[in-house]
Amino acid sequence: MITLLARIAAGLSADGRNPLLRRYLISTTVYAISEGAAFGLLVPLLTALLGGHTADAAWWLLPLAGCVAVGWVGHYDMGVRALELSSAWRRSLYERIGDHVVALPLGWFDGNRTGQIEQLLGRGVGTAVRSVNLAQTLISSIVTPATIFVFLLCFDWRMALAVLVTVPPVLLVFGFARRLTDRTEAEHDATSAEASARLVEFASAQPVLRANGRSRGGRELLDSALDAQYRSARRQVMGALPGQHLGQLTIQLAFTAILSVGLLLAEGATIGPARVIALLVLGVHFLQPFAVVAGAASSLRVCLAAIERIDTVLATPPLPEPSDPEPVGEPSVELTGIRFGYGPEPVLDGVDLRIPAGTTTALVGPSGAGKTTVTKLVARFFDVEAGSVRIGGVDVRDLAAADLERTVAVVFQDVYLFDASIEDNVRMGSPDATTEQIRDAARRARVDTIVERLPDGWSSRVGEGGRLLSGGERQRVAIARALVKDAPIVLLDEATSALDAENEAAIHEALTELGRDRTLLVIAHRLTTIAGADQIAVLEGGRIVEHGRHAELLAAEGRYARLWTERERARGWRLTGNPT
Repeated sequence: MITLLARIAAGLSADGRNPLLRRYLISTTVYAISEGAAFGLLVPLLTALLGGHTADAAWWLLPLAGCVAVGWVGHYDMGVRALELSSAWRRSLYERIGDHVVALPLGWFDGNRTGQIEQLLGRGVGTAVRSVNLAQTLISSIVTPATIFVFLLCFDWRMALAVLVTVPPVLLVFGFARRLTDRTEAEHDATSAEASARLVEFASAQPVLRANGRSRGGRELLDSALDAQYRSARRQVMGALPGQHLGQLTIQLAFTAILSVGLLLAEGATIGPARVIALLVLGVHFLQPFAVVAGAASSLRVCLAAIERIDTVLATPPLPEPSDPEPVGEPSVELTGIRFGYGPEPVLDGVDLRIPAGTTTALVGPSGAGKTTVTKLVARFFDVEAGSVRIGGVDVRDLAAADLERTVAVVFQDVYLFDASIEDNVRMGSPDATTEQIRDAARRARVDTIVERLPDGWSSRVGEGGRLLSGGERQRVAIARALVKDAPIVLLDEATSALDAENEAAIHEALTELGRDRTLLVIAHRLTTIAGADQIAVLEGGRIVEHGRHAELLAAEGRYARLWTERERARGWRLTGNPT
């Protein structure tokens, strides 16, 4: 419980919302004390009532009613404070995650990180916030028994001592049960996550499976994951049952021990039977919260796990910002001695490349050579491990992030569009652009031909990720974004790979216009793009092995000449019919 409250306090302290937590704790404590006091006042009331002293019992109804009234007010205030606290904490988590995520390196979002963030902002935050109500249960499970114990101590120290002796064994058994459950729950969580991933994969792969005649097959990995989940679920149930039954048995034994002490005291005529019955009722209420805590333990672990996942994201260091950023100079790009890798093995090792301002450089090489990585380093998705990336002679690490974003526009092969209108998606390149500028950029990228065929024109929504458009159409929208952004440096990673032949020439005209007064770094397999570049750099083995103009590299008969010959041969491939 202390860990949970500390996490809540840490989440709110940064926003000055700790007073909400203090008021919540006060109202929860008042309610728990009033509940314990109400149980404690049952002892004299039941003693008088069972002893036949009805008038005396009636007088005890007054303080009992007072405790109930205080408890009602405390419970109402606790509910209001819990709502305020959970809302404030939810808002705080969204703000902190949002502010932190936008400062993380863009490369951090590679792989499945986007899905993790989506789950974190949805189910993760909701689960973490649910711990506010869980804290109420945990506080009451401590404060209420403590209040009852004080009353027991006042009424009969021997019964109080008997109740106190039962606490350590109960806690030890619950701790043992928790360890049994933790092992099986961790395994079940892992297998459930694997089964969910395989289920999504199986659903997403249906077009591929059906295209290959395996509409009823391709289930091996999914079936294996589901079997593993089933087995772990059985182990979880079987592992949790002993702990649950052992905990309940311990509580029953503890109550039996208290009952035995009460009977011994009654038999010795130390206290009357009516008093014993009343004290036993109080003993039952003392032990009851332990069972509540045992039931809430699983929910507590789930909440703490969600908070831990949120803390892990918030602990990810952002890209460092310079304390005194340098101004952006001319739009030239220079890579010197670049070394970088996504793991222990470097992808780039000793890359040297200079791209003069206002020129077009084509970067070619075999798949996996690191061409896309070069563009990501220029846009500072990552920081290099060694060497430097300079724009206008200034290291990108010495530029303010906002200045770098305004200077560099990126068009990648995998284009993501928001579920908004085409016009809104183009406007993402420059939110302050006028409607005329948006339409002009769209026309130059031939997006206007897409708009003409859509029923709602410029207001047509493109679906999540742009799924209502073809791959080539999404590329054209992305190019329109780059045009309207009007950045002096443009990075094109296979930007024209998905275009059809009809629009390829038009797009290349737009890119030529875009590159007249700008610096372009182009990764493309299209021969026209490569041949028309001011400079061609061949990347292989983690470094630049050749660079120069198209004619110069062909005359050198090196690696570029071989790549060119292979692509020329591939371009000449034709499908022929069966001569028979």
